[in-house]
Amino acid sequence: MQEQTQTELLPDVALRRPLCVDLDGTLVKSDTLVDSLLVLVRTHPRSAVKTFRWVLDGKATLKARVGNVVSLDVAHLPYNRPLLAFLEQERARGRRIYLTTGADAKLAGKIAAYLGIFDAVLSSNGDKNLTGENKLAGLRAEFGDEGFDYIGNAGPDLPLLQHAGEAMLANPHASLQGKLKSRKISIGRNFEDRTSRRKAFLKAIRLHQWAKNVLIFVPLLLAHALKLPLILNAILAFFCFSLCASATYIVNDLLDIEADRRHPRKRLRPFAAGDLQVSTGVAIIVAFLAAAFAGTFLFLPREFLGWLVLYLVVTLSYSLALKRIVLVDVILLSGLYTVRMLAGGAATSTGISTWLAGFSVFLFFSLAMVKRFSELQNLRERGNTPSNGRGYLVADIEQLRSFGTASAYASVVVFAMYISGSNVTTLYAHPVRMWLIVPLMLLWISRVWLLASRGKMNEDPVIFAVTDRMSLLIGLAVVVVAIFAAI
Repeated sequence: MQEQTQTELLPDVALRRPLCVDLDGTLVKSDTLVDSLLVLVRTHPRSAVKTFRWVLDGKATLKARVGNVVSLDVAHLPYNRPLLAFLEQERARGRRIYLTTGADAKLAGKIAAYLGIFDAVLSSNGDKNLTGENKLAGLRAEFGDEGFDYIGNAGPDLPLLQHAGEAMLANPHASLQGKLKSRKISIGRNFEDRTSRRKAFLKAIRLHQWAKNVLIFVPLLLAHALKLPLILNAILAFFCFSLCASATYIVNDLLDIEADRRHPRKRLRPFAAGDLQVSTGVAIIVAFLAAAFAGTFLFLPREFLGWLVLYLVVTLSYSLALKRIVLVDVILLSGLYTVRMLAGGAATSTGISTWLAGFSVFLFFSLAMVKRFSELQNLRERGNTPSNGRGYLVADIEQLRSFGTASAYASVVVFAMYISGSNVTTLYAHPVRMWLIVPLMLLWISRVWLLASRGKMNEDPVIFAVTDRMSLLIGLAVVVVAIFAAI
């Protein structure tokens, strides 16, 4: 009986060993240095240029100097939730937990203070980069013969995993698995918190946004020039434009990574959530732009190349700075819709009438206003204030409604003037039947703004249009009327 009691009182060996946790890619699903550099590029571009010089002084110095300029919002970092729950559980059992990271001491200290579960922090200090063998030496000096358990995720963690009492992983790199097997390192636990790479990839390139590029086909359809070579050109132009657009979406997501993490919906985007690494995003950008411009150079008219370059330059300028200038942002967004049609006309050698250009400017300006109006309306319903740096205030809602509705109905007037002109008789046998489209346009536009005013509008009206049943039925009716007028 006495022996049993003494056995029960013996402390658990693993519980006595300190638990050491890596930060980048482990406790946090992203790389905090890369995240800091992205914030630096967006908020302090002049300081970002200096990083090339800081790199020459060593990685520890780079981390310290970047940390002195920018400070990540530690409350919204993409933490590994299963791992965090395990650490809290171990902490409740009385276990000593250490944050051991190559991140700079300033950032590591903020994270430790926010989470409140660490007994101490071992980190880089501006002179020594605490990764790999340096980290192993630091832990041995700290714990001596007592040993430690360790949780890591990548190649630099290999020496620590090899010498740990219990080795554990969190979202491990694929390349790490083979190295662990060759060194016969057994893994006690694995904390996975990430979506499939395929799902994350499709979400990152915003495949659903490709619907906007259907506008490339509009000039060809309106000119009634449905010849196979021109159709093939339009299809290729659609894919080139879509690849270029996806690349710019990723650029935007990378630059907005910290702002997105504070947003109730955008925080789930792959880069903000840490489901895709920044290096993957850069690789996608390069591959997509290379494919888009290769297809353009080899198979499409040079005029299309000009519009594609213009689209790329404007969208990058928008992502870097112009989206934070009130009203300029919506004018650019509406202009990019018109650029899509102009690009389609260039790809198929089809002219764009002044009527179509005028109609598109007014309609797409209204849709861009719907996007901003819906964002503010949703914020007002949640009792929040804008925090995305775009310069709009909740008090601007009624003014934005006025701008948007006026522009929407102006597009209907332009369309009515177009079908009243003499040129329409060359394309339609019964042009008067086109007047049936006018009430359909009024119905759709009015419904969009009514839903937006009720807070029921998706923040992207184009995506709403291709997913809303009523919008699809109205679009089908417009097509039927156009065919009915042409025969």
